[in-house]
Amino acid sequence: MRFLWGAACVLLLGGCSAATPVELPAAPSPVVASIAPSPAAAGHAPTKTFAVATRTLRFKRGDRKLPTTVYYPKASGHFPVVIFGHGLNGNPTGYAELLRRWAAAGFVIAAPAFPHTSAGVAKFDVMDVLNQPADVSAVLDGLTALPASDGVRKILDLKAVAAAGHSAGGITTVGVFSKQPRDTRFTAGVVLAGNSLGVGQAFTGTPAPMLFVHAEQDPVVPAYTDRAVFDALPWPRAYLPLTGDGHSAPYVSRRDPQFTLVVSATVDFLRWALYRDASARARLLRVRGLDSHL
Repeated sequence: MRFLWGAACVLLLGGCSAATPVELPAAPSPVVASIAPSPAAAGHAPTKTFAVATRTLRFKRGDRKLPTTVYYPKASGHFPVVIFGHGLNGNPTGYAELLRRWAAAGFVIAAPAFPHTSAGVAKFDVMDVLNQPADVSAVLDGLTALPASDGVRKILDLKAVAAAGHSAGGITTVGVFSKQPRDTRFTAGVVLAGNSLGVGQAFTGTPAPMLFVHAEQDPVVPAYTDRAVFDALPWPRAYLPLTGDGHSAPYVSRRDPQFTLVVSATVDFLRWALYRDASARARLLRVRGLDSHL
């Protein structure tokens, strides 16, 4: 089983790393989908766009170094937290265009460089993806342990925390919710072109809403494998299929025709899941092709 999983992961090596971001296209027009209303209590996400600051924090889990790039609003107040995992041979800066937009919408994004799957590591090991869900929890531990006087720590809303990731980072995100014992601090998830390879689908405990986004013709991680996770998930969930065959570009390149849709859908999902903003949910449900069980 370990060999088969490793062999399957090797197929991801050519397509999991992030591309170089470029210019932003105009937003597509959403079309109304017929979805039942959500019972979730309403809240209010920020309506302004924040200036974004960045900072690198040095976390560890045992001997595993987890340098983490933090994108956060340059503002006072308290903001929900998203821990983001990169794909194989990727790094946090490759996703800067997406993560900066999330931060500008009112979220603190912490993106670790995983010790054995990020670009340029001395010992690359695809099997180490199985250890990354625990790394995600360790990054949240590190944020929580920052001194109360720390500028980032002051703005964290640690009662509203999501895990998110792309490709192998999406697998990592699924693992955050399927590993046992589950880290119940994570209350929502976003999976971009991922699946449950190696981490399983043992979803138990308090429901955590999840959004899955996947290109229908993805040549690296077949969309049906992600759809299988969506179908197995017993919690509130939504699946957004993208046209085309982009594995990385829709999530990192401003010039990709799907990028703006990815940004708007993920931001509105996070606004609803972490702020409980009913208007954000309503916008999300108007997206063409969305399969929603939120």
